[in-house]
Amino acid sequence: MRVVIQRVTCSQVTVDGETIGKIGKGLNLLVGIASTDTAAEIDWLARKCLELRLFDSEAGTSRWQKSVVEIGGEILVISQFTLYGDCRKGRRPSFDASAAPELAENLYDYFVSKLQASGLKVVTGRFGAKMQVSIENDGPVTLILERESMQGV
Repeated sequence: MRVVIQRVTCSQVTVDGETIGKIGKGLNLLVGIASTDTAAEIDWLARKCLELRLFDSEAGTSRWQKSVVEIGGEILVISQFTLYGDCRKGRRPSFDASAAPELAENLYDYFVSKLQASGLKVVTGRFGAKMQVSIENDGPVTLILERESMQGV
C-alpha cells in the first residue's frame, strides 16, 4: 500500500462538477492499494497517518510536534490506483501491481473506516470515478508512506 500524505490548509474533491468532499486544516491522502495488500498493511498505514507528527504546536514555536489527531484536523482520502503505475518500460504505464477494483475498494473502505474510528472528520472521493482534487498544500509538506505486504515472507 502506498499513501501520498500532504499537510493541507484545505482540500476538496469534485466529481461531475459537484463537490463531494471538502476539508479544512488537516491531511489529504492519496491512496494506492497493491494486489498483495491485506488488512495488516491497512492497519499499519492508518495508524501511521493518524499519529505522524506533521503539525506545529499551538504556540508555533515547536515545529512538527502534533499529529492530525492532536490538532483535531480533518482528512480527505482519495483512491488512486495510479500510485502503482510502473513506467520503467515502454511509454505506457503498467498497472499490474495495482489491486483489482473489487479488492482495492474493500481495502480502501477498510482504510477509511480505520481513520473514521479516530473521531476526526474524514471525507472521501468516489472510488473509481474521475475526480478533480484541489489541494492547498501547507508548507509544502508531502511525504510518501509505504508498507509492502509481508505475505510469503
